[in-house]
Amino acid sequence: MSEEGSPRSPEAKLGKEVEDLWDVQEAQLTPTEKLNACFESIPVSEFPHASPSQVIEIRSDASLGEAVRLLSQNKVLSAPVVDVDAPEDASWIDRYLGMVEFAGIVVWILHQSEKNNGSDACDAFQSAIEDSMGPAVVAAASGMASPRYRSSQPGSPKTAGNFFEILTSSDFYKNTKVKDISGSFRWAPFLALQTSNSFLTMLLLLSKYRMKSVPVVDLGGQKIDNIITQSAVIHMLGECSDLQWFRSLGSKKLCELGLPLMNTNQVIKVDEDEPVLQAFRLMREKGVGGLPVVSGGNKPVANISIRDSQFLLIAPEIYKDYRSITAKNFVTSVKRYLENNQKASPLVSGMITCRKDDTLKDVITKLDSEEIHRIYVVDDEGNLEGVITLRDIISRIVHEPRGYFGDFFDGVLPLPANSRV
Repeated sequence: MSEEGSPRSPEAKLGKEVEDLWDVQEAQLTPTEKLNACFESIPVSEFPHASPSQVIEIRSDASLGEAVRLLSQNKVLSAPVVDVDAPEDASWIDRYLGMVEFAGIVVWILHQSEKNNGSDACDAFQSAIEDSMGPAVVAAASGMASPRYRSSQPGSPKTAGNFFEILTSSDFYKNTKVKDISGSFRWAPFLALQTSNSFLTMLLLLSKYRMKSVPVVDLGGQKIDNIITQSAVIHMLGECSDLQWFRSLGSKKLCELGLPLMNTNQVIKVDEDEPVLQAFRLMREKGVGGLPVVSGGNKPVANISIRDSQFLLIAPEIYKDYRSITAKNFVTSVKRYLENNQKASPLVSGMITCRKDDTLKDVITKLDSEEIHRIYVVDDEGNLEGVITLRDIISRIVHEPRGYFGDFFDGVLPLPANSRV
């Protein structure tokens, strides 16, 4: 709060609204039930708007290269794809083909280099890449295809650094349209909220239903009015950490809240000497947004997230010095690239960790200051004990009432006919 007593930010103003609602809730309700009722009473239209650069659309006829450039320039992980062939009077649900991400483009490209499905697209890619790079590099890329891959296997192929450099300059990369990868890996259906939907609905979509960002549609204008990201929600919680409704929860230690939910044996991770492509494949196969790079078996030394897959495409030249792109090489070269270009990134900040006896407020403050939404729990020796994400935090604040969504998902999630998700 400011000296005048007014909220210091739009997020704090929203938190004060929750506070006012909290004070009038029935006394017999549990804290979680109170918060559910408060967030259900606030329309999502009151969430602070993202900067205009974050509320972007990508045309379905844009090339993969154009899509990557737009996502990178605007510093967003994903964006809705608007169907340029949709009629002018189309409803908002028919205007969009889905959400496309950096990781979707990376994994789709690699998938097309595999020979296991015999599709026309696969054959076209195989031919195009062989013409420009030769079968050796294609084999190197294809070697990562099997989920059974283990770096301990003798002779396991690793993707050469020039694979992405040559790929991103190829006609295939420049000419393939975004609509051509509709329904492929990590191509998410377009699920949006209307401005009248509640804050609780938004929180549950980000947590239990694992959305990375939530578009908010203005039905009057038939267009996207706002995009709510995980980072924006963490910032809101950080701005509210001193308010009454959050103070009791925020002062509890992680272990008192049953966090981390995922212990060390359940955390998906990669060894620093494994190919970085294995990290991105594991994210896709396991449905996680990031994972730790470990050294010596269980000491986290870096974090790689879906966001970082952009560097395979926007700066492929940084891998020239390596015969293969291991997770360690990837982190080292990207850090150097970011420092040389004076660009801020969690990769430059180093590994962000916490302890089980840290408070929830401590963790939220760290996440907010670093603009991340995943933190690793370590013991006194620095060994990995678990991971905490925004989803875990939300699960300790609100819960999904029985039958809450009803038929909400019916018709709101039109899956493309060839969807793999």
